[in-house]
Amino acid sequence: MSTDIRAQADGRLRPRPGDPARLEAFLPAPAVQNHAANLTVLPGGDLGCVWFGGTQEGVPDISVWFSRLAPGSDTWTRPVRLSDDTTRSEQNPLLFPTPGGELWLLYTAQRAGDQDTAEVRLRVSADAGATWGEPRTLFPATAAGGVFIRQPVAVLESGRWLLPVFHCVATPGVKWAGDRDTSAVMISDDQGGTWRERPVPGSTGCVHMNVHQLPDTTLLALFRSRWADAVYRSHSTDGGETWSEPVRTELPNNNSSVQYVPLADGRLALVYNHSSRADATARRVSLYDEIDDEGRAGEPPAPPAAHDDTAPGAFWGAPRAPMTLALSSDQGLTWPVRRDLDTGDGHCLTNNSRDRLNRELSYPTVRQGSDGTLHIAYTYHRQAIKYVRVAPDWAAGV
Repeated sequence: MSTDIRAQADGRLRPRPGDPARLEAFLPAPAVQNHAANLTVLPGGDLGCVWFGGTQEGVPDISVWFSRLAPGSDTWTRPVRLSDDTTRSEQNPLLFPTPGGELWLLYTAQRAGDQDTAEVRLRVSADAGATWGEPRTLFPATAAGGVFIRQPVAVLESGRWLLPVFHCVATPGVKWAGDRDTSAVMISDDQGGTWRERPVPGSTGCVHMNVHQLPDTTLLALFRSRWADAVYRSHSTDGGETWSEPVRTELPNNNSSVQYVPLADGRLALVYNHSSRADATARRVSLYDEIDDEGRAGEPPAPPAAHDDTAPGAFWGAPRAPMTLALSSDQGLTWPVRRDLDTGDGHCLTNNSRDRLNRELSYPTVRQGSDGTLHIAYTYHRQAIKYVRVAPDWAAGV
């Protein structure tokens, strides 16, 4: 059983022993489970972090939480709750400072563990997150399934906004398991007033689409793979109207989130788990650990049997570790510079946080500050959000 990380979660930045070039902190943990962080530089310069927390993913007490770190401060603020729908599990938040000066909070809301019921909701702040307007539904679920988000909005040189989404589609009569999920981008050419969807062809199983515009104006998207085989990539040369079919990269993926950011010097920095289904000794039998249709958490399921590599569909249970920082100098074609931020066995055969059975390092988020340093955050054993600050060349041991 892992230790209670929440006892260390005071938000205070400290040098890592033996590595003074690295600062790190555990953000204050408001709930039993804390997961899926996203970092953003806020209007005014604060670093903002949102994530979801509650009893367990899929339970209606899961809400969005928000903490900030002021420039020059060494301590993250006490988190505040930004959502409180007692009928839905509210997940995967992200912050978007709009070019017009507003701060948007986007997140998903689903019934129990059924991602095919998810909708995307929006709250808007006119004062950098001090106060917020009422939530509203931006993209509702459809007859075809739920709509999910994970990655930030991309603002192109043209002023166009791109919000990556993925559709959670269940087989009729069968509970959602991720086998039919596909990706798309929502495009707005009027500052979020209206949106239209452009699908990514051949993207079944490719989710958490992470899009940035490169110096040559090409759009590069990296994806999580439901098949737990590899990170996938796609590109667009017409502002997101059309996309190439996703293809495998050289990097493994374990059916967990990745995130990258272009650096000021032209390189790309990616944070991900360097593992895949090939590293798994078992696979999960229940994605939501006995979450019932009313969103109540029961007892953890029995340990799963050894996995079958030939089994079809989404693969759940590949280790979510190590957490690795990688750099690319060729627009994401290769990632030769790599260094682990955290290591461990990455046990994630359960989402149970009450008994501290989960040891995953997952769902990274990365931003570059104005001084060139990288701000990184990720889930630590589903108990707390860990924050790390390093220079990009830390990945090369410099």
